[in-house]
Amino acid sequence: MKTLRLILGDQLNSQHSWYDSSNENITYCMFEMRQETDYVKHHIQKVAGFFAAMRNFAEELKANQHQVIYWKLNEESNTQSLTENISSLIDENNFQKFEYQAPDEYRLDHQLEEFSSKLDIENKVFSTEHFYTERDELATFFKGKKQFLMESFYRNMRKKHQILMVDKQPEGGKWNYDASNRKKWKGDTLIPSAKNFDNNVSKIVDEIKSAGVETIGKINAKYFEYPISRKQALDQLSYFCEHLLVHFGDYQDAMHTDQVFLFHSKISFAMNTKMISPKEIVDETLQTYRKRKDEIDISQVEGFIRQIIGWREYMRGMYWMLMPDYKKENFLNNENKLPDFFWSGKTKMNCLKNAIHNSLDNGYAHHIQRLMITGNFALLTQIDPAEIDAWYLGIYVDAIEWVQLPNTRGMSQFADGGKIATKPYVSSGSYISKMSNYCDSCVYKKTKKFGEDACPFNSLYWNFLDEKQEQLSSNFRMKMMYSLLNKMSTEDRTKIKEKANHIIENLDEY
Repeated sequence: MKTLRLILGDQLNSQHSWYDSSNENITYCMFEMRQETDYVKHHIQKVAGFFAAMRNFAEELKANQHQVIYWKLNEESNTQSLTENISSLIDENNFQKFEYQAPDEYRLDHQLEEFSSKLDIENKVFSTEHFYTERDELATFFKGKKQFLMESFYRNMRKKHQILMVDKQPEGGKWNYDASNRKKWKGDTLIPSAKNFDNNVSKIVDEIKSAGVETIGKINAKYFEYPISRKQALDQLSYFCEHLLVHFGDYQDAMHTDQVFLFHSKISFAMNTKMISPKEIVDETLQTYRKRKDEIDISQVEGFIRQIIGWREYMRGMYWMLMPDYKKENFLNNENKLPDFFWSGKTKMNCLKNAIHNSLDNGYAHHIQRLMITGNFALLTQIDPAEIDAWYLGIYVDAIEWVQLPNTRGMSQFADGGKIATKPYVSSGSYISKMSNYCDSCVYKKTKKFGEDACPFNSLYWNFLDEKQEQLSSNFRMKMMYSLLNKMSTEDRTKIKEKANHIIENLDEY
């Protein structure tokens, strides 16, 4: 049968069984669309990176004798709508069958499901053949349970796939080395030069601009540094395993003004576009560990693998278990507007200035910068989670809703009331000082709770606990902090609330 197969921008898996052999009756289609560039305001590096990776993938398919129809953003025939483009191709080419791989975003899944149900030709949905788990596997795992603990899911994944296991027990005697993964980087451990690919995406950037697509952030179009092909993704993985894995676990939570990536892998964009699979990453990481056990501690390896087979698969499962209502969750009833400096980086708070500039300059910030700097501040200032979602989804090159939404609305903003995180991830300035050098050159004093030069995180932290006492005081993990709050003098609590309220009402002055 003459068949049209759709490939989405995050389905660049050249190892998929679809491509085992070429067939002149099968045509693949790919589209660059305003539907995808405009649903939030994206970072220019994200849009350019996706388009570059998609174009490379299409050329690779053609080189392997597959039939490909690729419509660029400014193509005259491009309607900028996914389903209209597909309809047009089916009608013009008399396709008798339509096939696609299950999207990982609810929005696209719903769009294609509805579209396919109305087609008068045969249609079929395939797996993306990428993840360790099926879409509904986590829901089945947690069926009948009151809590959805990532740790129990993670341990099950280790057992099921025999990763870092010895005779049904965790290798090294521990399931989790998180306590060993919290070192502050002080400049005394050498960080090898970052692996960059110097991809020239100038033409793509020009096309994005000429189309009038509104974007955020900066780009050096002649030197786009993230992998945009499978070969580059594999090179990036090899580089990480050879040079960075040895200290990844130690410093995965560390932050520093002079370092953007530290020992992080820079592989998330390639993985989330499916140029490389989580299993390939885990396998090479384990292979490196086996070869270099004398120099790479198990804590480095477990800390990395936990992010992939634990956290990443867990977030995807939670997304599909809880959507579409999850997108409306706002347990803490936060409604404030995101401050303008989230789009410019113009703030006197050094930690936020660094984390936001990293994001705007590189389309990147690692998980602690996202969780404990920008996310922490947004939660403490009680920003509407919908505004936070849009910011995180747009600003990072690796952000796709299935991974962004549960991380932001659940983990970072506690908007789901504890379905993902067992407590809100909030802190005062002391945690930021412990994990970074941000406080050393900040105009604000990390030890002061009130006064003009007091660190805003301090008064905001205690004010948040006070404001959300009704929702949070019964949380067993918050009892110690509420005990400390309730021991404060009335005078200090009044000063803290006055300071916090002034910050919230005048966010862009700080």
